[in-house]
Amino acid sequence: MTARPQHNASVDEWDDWRWQMRHRVSDLEALERYVTPTDGERHAIEATKGVFRWTITPYYASLMDPVDPTCPIRQHVVPQSAEVAPDIVGVVDPLDEVGHSPVKNVVHNYPDKIAFCVTSECAVYCRYCLRKRMVGDSDWMMRKDELRDGIAYVRDTPAIRDVLLTGGDPLVFSDANLDWLLGELASIPHVEVVRIGSRLPVVNPMRITDELCAVLQKHHPVWLNTHFNHPKELSAEARAACNRLANAGVPVGNQTVLLAGINDDAETMRALCQELVSARVRPYYVYQAQLIGGTAHLRTPIEVGMDIMRSLRGHTSGFAVPAYVLDTPDGKVPLTRDYILGRAGDHVVMETTRGTLWAEPNPLLGATSRTRLPEIAMPDGARTVPTGAPRFVYGDD
Repeated sequence: MTARPQHNASVDEWDDWRWQMRHRVSDLEALERYVTPTDGERHAIEATKGVFRWTITPYYASLMDPVDPTCPIRQHVVPQSAEVAPDIVGVVDPLDEVGHSPVKNVVHNYPDKIAFCVTSECAVYCRYCLRKRMVGDSDWMMRKDELRDGIAYVRDTPAIRDVLLTGGDPLVFSDANLDWLLGELASIPHVEVVRIGSRLPVVNPMRITDELCAVLQKHHPVWLNTHFNHPKELSAEARAACNRLANAGVPVGNQTVLLAGINDDAETMRALCQELVSARVRPYYVYQAQLIGGTAHLRTPIEVGMDIMRSLRGHTSGFAVPAYVLDTPDGKVPLTRDYILGRAGDHVVMETTRGTLWAEPNPLLGATSRTRLPEIAMPDGARTVPTGAPRFVYGDD
């Protein structure tokens, strides 16, 4: 690898994950080293101040097309003018994670597993982030005593057999802190498996060092789910990071978010899934994008997602086909005919795995699709995003 002139970095500096974290792009002047911002991007950077931060590792910024604002990498992380356009929804916490938190940053929405948000820090801030309300916010950071409170909750709840470490991104922790945290969880007899949710293999692959892999290997069974959304993200560096994890005995899965203009076509999704498999990463989930404020331009009609999944099944390796799901306050719902009841106007109505009814705001917006959901009346008792829920508001709206 050669030195990178944008930051006048040596090879050793560029390959150091800590250097990547220290030199993240978070202002217009730094961004201009990598791309020529459009007027819309400049406006969005100003308009979203105080609502949702933006930051990009130099490595990930180097993957952006310098002149094309529709570049999928660029759309992930550079504020877009569409973010400040009107949005029919835009709630802060669409999954009611706060309501499912018995102690700070522990989300207990399934009987036998928890999501433990051990930090609010990420290497980059994705524009569609489910936890936009908390990432980068010091109020959601975890002190050591708060981490101990979360561990104590796990220890005192024998039903918990599966712990997902998430955030933010747990791999921003030092090796020593990760070693401590994994060791504490490993000492709890009823914890059978620990999973790590991390985007660092994608946005800062330098983090996947031999030393980190040794820590993870020490505390098996440890699984890791990462988050590639587009084939362009599968660089040589990212592939090498995934290979190191696999060689350390860490099964690596991938969770993709279906994003309009980025991966919402069959060819891109098939290429992504097949390249993931070649990188020893198992496609796990394709998520329907959540109803987060400022993301209407990235959300896709569910029928389009169903078309894409239909195009994969039977047209690539079976283990290269992920499950298409929607996350709801009542758990993940497979977006298949087994669970979807039909469309009630601008809502797609489905039965959750818990037997409840959920109505997801999801306008067709003129999209064409092979999938035709039956039109139904809104069922009595169907839940949807509450109109009074806290919402993201940009600018002076």
